[in-house]
Amino acid sequence: MSSSYDHAITVFSPDGHLFQVEYAQEAVKKGSTAVGLRGDGIVVLGVEKRSVPKLQDERTVRKIHKLDDHVCMAFAGLTADARILVNMARVECQSYRLTMEDPVSMAYISRHIASVKQHFTQRPGLRPFGLSALIVGFDYDGSAHLYQTDPSGTFHEWKANAIGRNGKTVREFLEKHYTDEIAASDEACSKLTVRALLEVVQSGGKNIELAVMRRGKPLEILDTKTVEKLVEVTEAERDAEAEAKKKAAGKS
Repeated sequence: MSSSYDHAITVFSPDGHLFQVEYAQEAVKKGSTAVGLRGDGIVVLGVEKRSVPKLQDERTVRKIHKLDDHVCMAFAGLTADARILVNMARVECQSYRLTMEDPVSMAYISRHIASVKQHFTQRPGLRPFGLSALIVGFDYDGSAHLYQTDPSGTFHEWKANAIGRNGKTVREFLEKHYTDEIAASDEACSKLTVRALLEVVQSGGKNIELAVMRRGKPLEILDTKTVEKLVEVTEAERDAEAEAKKKAAGKS
């Protein structure tokens, strides 16, 4: 049935589907995994880095982008679409700052990005953006936020979330391990983000990109050596935890 209703973005199928939007969501599922986590005084973004050709400058392949001094975004899906959306969001951040003389709130910029996406699902001659985004940052009152938007134009706030390939697996891992105690510790938030990515990334720290932003401080994208050290510590703690569970099971 889909072949009769997926030629135009504005045409619903009889059972209420917009197939072009659903196809865009499939593009997201094929993208690199991205993880976002919100702590009490920190927000963390982690993404799976795919291998690049030997002669390509890997600095030109970025999945984490700074939108304003207090806002950054990671995405899963089409990189070319993300570049356009990032530029739109940056212009809106600066326009808001110029008009209101205040930085944008996290809810405002997330709603703006979602509205742009929704606009592209409702106009003939356009197609949906083929990406989902995790938007993190701090409001003027110091509160941390994590929002997620998808190709349909919806947005929600989360404590922790994952998008992209194996996003469901990573999200289930976060649901099991995210606690208020972890949210209270900056180091624990970073470790949990890395550990979540290690559920789907097999080659360790060299294929993980990690960015952290602490309250009142600028965005920091961690270098490869720092990430690899964090991965080593996280893997050691994970192995120790698994060994302790095995011993406990043996005693029982």
